[in-house]
Amino acid sequence: VQLQASGGGLVQAGGSLRLSCTASGRTFSYTKAWYRQAPGKQREEVASITSGYSTNYADSVKGRFTISRDNAKKTVYLQMNSLKPEDTAVYYCNAISGAGRNNYWGQGTQVTVSS
Repeated sequence: VQLQASGGGLVQAGGSLRLSCTASGRTFSYTKAWYRQAPGKQREEVASITSGYSTNYADSVKGRFTISRDNAKKTVYLQMNSLKPEDTAVYYCNAISGAGRNNYWGQGTQVTVSS
């Protein structure tokens, strides 16, 4: 399975972006997540969505970001609104099977928020 992320870019503070991540194989039963890593910082989980569509968000993005998935398109999305400069990072998508046996990462997409 390969994950292809897209949708990053440069945006002004207060703006919006939507990230997409499409899988090459069957991952409809996997939990999907978005992580980010800013320069000099550890990678952190931003949001996740289970196969049953339960979602979880980091406190720093609650109310601003929305994760969703379209299994027919094998795609997970991250809608990011009210972006802040501190959201600047490389964003990675992740797909993990229920038992954690299979764990896949996308290549990362850069999000830069200017003040």
